[in-house]
Amino acid sequence: MLKAPMWTTASEGPSAYGASRKRAWTRLAKMRSRRLFLQFGLPWGGALLVGLVAVLYARWSNDAYELFLGWIAGRPWLAFLITPAFTVLAVFLTRRWFSGSEGSGIPQVIAALHAPPDKTLMSRLFGLRVIAGKILVSLLGFLSGMTIGREGPTVHIGAAIMAETRRFYPHRSPRLERQLLLAGAAAGLSAAFNTPLAGIIFAIEELARDFESRTNGTMITAVVFSGLTSLALAGNYLYFGQLNVPQNFHPAFVLPVVLTAITCGLLGAAFNWALLRWEIWMPRPLQAWRAHRPLRYALVIGLAVAALGVSTGGQTWGSGYDQARHLLNGAAPLSEGYAMTKWAAMVISYMAGIPGGLFSPSLSIGAGLAQWIHAAFAWAPMPALIALCMTGYLAAVTQSPLTAFVIVMEMTDGTGMVIPMMATALLASRIANIFMPPLYEALAEKNYFHQHQTPPSPARL
Repeated sequence: MLKAPMWTTASEGPSAYGASRKRAWTRLAKMRSRRLFLQFGLPWGGALLVGLVAVLYARWSNDAYELFLGWIAGRPWLAFLITPAFTVLAVFLTRRWFSGSEGSGIPQVIAALHAPPDKTLMSRLFGLRVIAGKILVSLLGFLSGMTIGREGPTVHIGAAIMAETRRFYPHRSPRLERQLLLAGAAAGLSAAFNTPLAGIIFAIEELARDFESRTNGTMITAVVFSGLTSLALAGNYLYFGQLNVPQNFHPAFVLPVVLTAITCGLLGAAFNWALLRWEIWMPRPLQAWRAHRPLRYALVIGLAVAALGVSTGGQTWGSGYDQARHLLNGAAPLSEGYAMTKWAAMVISYMAGIPGGLFSPSLSIGAGLAQWIHAAFAWAPMPALIALCMTGYLAAVTQSPLTAFVIVMEMTDGTGMVIPMMATALLASRIANIFMPPLYEALAEKNYFHQHQTPPSPARL
């Protein structure tokens, strides 16, 4: 037999009991809401923000480069004033206020994911200061006509934005930080190229390596939401346009594949050597300026980039996106020496130690190499050779063949080239690895893995 509840004081009664239950339900609802916010709302919101910033950054980068071209139109000599001036300013800002934002940004993400534990690493390589520096200083690089890309910086920015959301979690851990970094990096690449599959492959192959697969849910979610933001703001587009190639290839097409892989593998290994072994080829006086007179060193870098740009009729300015797209569309051929002059401009620009990426310039160099392969195999379709060389060169530099071929396939809608591009990427990556290690991983080890007590100097980049 049920008994009525007993209240011991006059203040207790049915009304007090109901109020207590109401407070309990309110607390439970708040806990559920907070859990849902941390589990879904926060990562989704961070991914949307990554997509928004990626689209805006792309527009600002294009506007800055177009402004530079407008300044020097009909007055190429102005490049000898503009390029060194902005290079000096960019180097000064990077060293003075934005240490950690230098270079492509992908080595910083790799260091945060795989370097030994370091309490200062996140604050040195990520955060609002680094995000601001990455955007501001790289835009100065585009204003100066430097041979840099925006895709690597977008990866760094995406990782930094997602990493900032860790501050809202009540229980932070190294695993949570790594999970957010990986998701933000994948979302950044996806939004930069409008290639969601490549973003996922890139995070797994290039960044995660042996990282636990449990992070893939957050990563895929971030890629989806950043991609939706990019799609809503920039539309559904192909980065380099439609790739018109035959659906069936003659068995003899294996010959251009092999030659492409060898050429791209060797030149990609040479590029990695130039960036990782600059102490060998750089003149001693310039090395001394790099270490102790950075602004004088930046002036020399700016003058060298300007000289290359003017002497090539402007072909080495910027990321190389326009040149590669025009060649792919058959609108404008490039000079036979374009691949090598762009290669040199890319090495010199990266030596400045300012924020700037390697993806777009690498794809442009690959497009230039296609003209060499076409000279040997005139019967092969030029668009097909461009796709092969872009894939091969990017794979040789990064030594991430899956990422390389998926990026080019998604950017050009080159599904008919899947097997030749896969073969080229694998061969070129293997050939490059014989001579040099993967670039991003080597840069991370050289610049960040063994510098836990003091901030990394841009002079080491």
